[in-house]
Amino acid sequence: MRLAQQCDEIDQLNAELKGITLLKSIEVDILEDGSLDLPDSALAQLDMVVGAVHSNFNLSRAKQTERILRAMQHPYFTLLAHPTGRLIQRRAPYDVDMLRIIREAKNRGCFLELNAHPERLDLLDTYCRMAKEEGVLISINSDAHSIYDFSNLRFGIGQARRGWLEKHDVLNTRSLKELRGLISRTM
Repeated sequence: MRLAQQCDEIDQLNAELKGITLLKSIEVDILEDGSLDLPDSALAQLDMVVGAVHSNFNLSRAKQTERILRAMQHPYFTLLAHPTGRLIQRRAPYDVDMLRIIREAKNRGCFLELNAHPERLDLLDTYCRMAKEEGVLISINSDAHSIYDFSNLRFGIGQARRGWLEKHDVLNTRSLKELRGLISRTM
């Protein structure tokens, strides 16, 4: 499997690199029934598993919420990516009970993404504030598909600030040791 090969390559790089550590992770699809699209045997090799809805956006609020909640219960689930699925001026957010999602993240010990891509800016500032109030950490991610996309982080930081997030509310402001401790609790 290609994923196993990539994990081996990351392990080799980590043995050679000084001052930087690559984490093994993947974004998996959350299927309509709430299952993840890769087997546990593959997910067990990873440091982080990022789950995301990429299809069936028109489910009812109850079904979409249950789908995500079921995925979050998966033992390898770490982080919910682009939690509302919106694409600004192209696709409205799907209907989901975000307070239930946030509370499940707290109960489960997993995290939510603030996708900083300017076409997404998905997590709304109001949901960032809600997550902060519930004690759920947010990961600000660039959604980089090339090195040029890393500059998107500034948009995510602006969105986080509008949601009153501070450094201690953001998962990826942590040291590697702290980060590993936090993400290991989700596995």
